[in-house]
Amino acid sequence: MMDLSAIEHLQPTSGHVVMMCGIAGSGKTTYAKALEAKGFVRLSIDEYIWAQFGRFGVDYPAARYEELQRIAEEANFQRLGALVRERVACVIDYSFWSRAQRQEYRRFVEDAGGRVTLLYLRADRELLRKRLQVRNRTRNANAAFAISRETLERFIVGFEAPGDDEGAVVVRDA
Repeated sequence: MMDLSAIEHLQPTSGHVVMMCGIAGSGKTTYAKALEAKGFVRLSIDEYIWAQFGRFGVDYPAARYEELQRIAEEANFQRLGALVRERVACVIDYSFWSRAQRQEYRRFVEDAGGRVTLLYLRADRELLRKRLQVRNRTRNANAAFAISRETLERFIVGFEAPGDDEGAVVVRDA
């Protein structure tokens, strides 16, 4: 069971957007669902794809996944804009791997009158591997396909951890 005390202070106040940040297996969805239970609207690329297009490799070919990710992100981006303008609190259940993407979303939310909390879930390789072994035995919207050790290593190498200037709330070994 994860310690969710790091998010106890986060409340679904008007226009508050929590951006989850971390590598697959770091606990983003667990934390995002806990915020959803507190009243935040959760936006997830994985769940959008599952709801709109079905199961990876079953209802659509694996080769279409990147295309469907782009479609899902664009749809969620549009929904995010509407929710922030309506002053609805949201949690974005994405990895936010790159600084550029985090900056783009932060500007978008702030320009629409919202405020952002960046929640960075940092976990070491061994914990990520253990969690992904469990996750790989499941197929659902948040675990559409297995993540191999090699894929995890590519994720780790490609991930740009938030810098001190990004004001992230860091949850270590979540």
